[in-house]
Amino acid sequence: MELKDDERLDDLLADEKMKIIQSPSAFAFSLDAVLLAHFANVPKKRGKIIDLCTGNGVIPLLLSKRSMVPITGVEIQERLYDMAVRNVSLNQLESQIHMIHGDLKDMPGYYGNDKFDYVTVNPPYFSTENKDHHNHNEYLTIARHEIYCTLEDVVRVCSQLAKSGGKVSMVHRPSRFVDMVTLFRKYKLEPKRIRFVYPKKGKEANILLIEAIRDGKPDVKLLPPLYAFKENGDYTEELEGILYGKKQ
Repeated sequence: MELKDDERLDDLLADEKMKIIQSPSAFAFSLDAVLLAHFANVPKKRGKIIDLCTGNGVIPLLLSKRSMVPITGVEIQERLYDMAVRNVSLNQLESQIHMIHGDLKDMPGYYGNDKFDYVTVNPPYFSTENKDHHNHNEYLTIARHEIYCTLEDVVRVCSQLAKSGGKVSMVHRPSRFVDMVTLFRKYKLEPKRIRFVYPKKGKEANILLIEAIRDGKPDVKLLPPLYAFKENGDYTEELEGILYGKKQ
């Protein structure tokens, strides 16, 4: 597999059989993506999944390790889409994973009445008004800021793509928690599972995982907190299990 520009070839977590093309200047997956893929209660043998804001395709790759259903990834940035397509080919997953180069806001019209059993999304976190977090790198700015889509756009599209009874999982920042729940309910997505992730005990949460059901009834579960690091800076046993498959 030929690499471009400053791309590198990494193992996908501890799985030496799966590889992933990444680029420090364009896209390299973060802990957020790994946690979302682990958190998502995706169908195993029946149904289909769509991953929005897929980047280099890391979430579809991770989901393919525990689900046999068809997975679609959607990415608006051409360079990232190209990386995603090559990552699918590199891991010989063309029969399961399909990538689309397009705007997520166009997907409801593209699919029409064809709905999904599960929708995952790791959307841009920062509003365009938040200048403090802007990057000088265009790829990273688009990936992290609401340049092409707002949080409301993302939630609306997730609702439109999910079938009635289908599920939507999203990772975001805890500071947007109230906005997320408000928008989920506005678009008939009922929150069912919520988990906060903390850097370590005694610190504020910095990652929020939420799963909702389209047209679901009110009944939410607040899951136990996930702590990423011990006091000495090592990963906690639970995070090690998520990252590397070690026993917790």
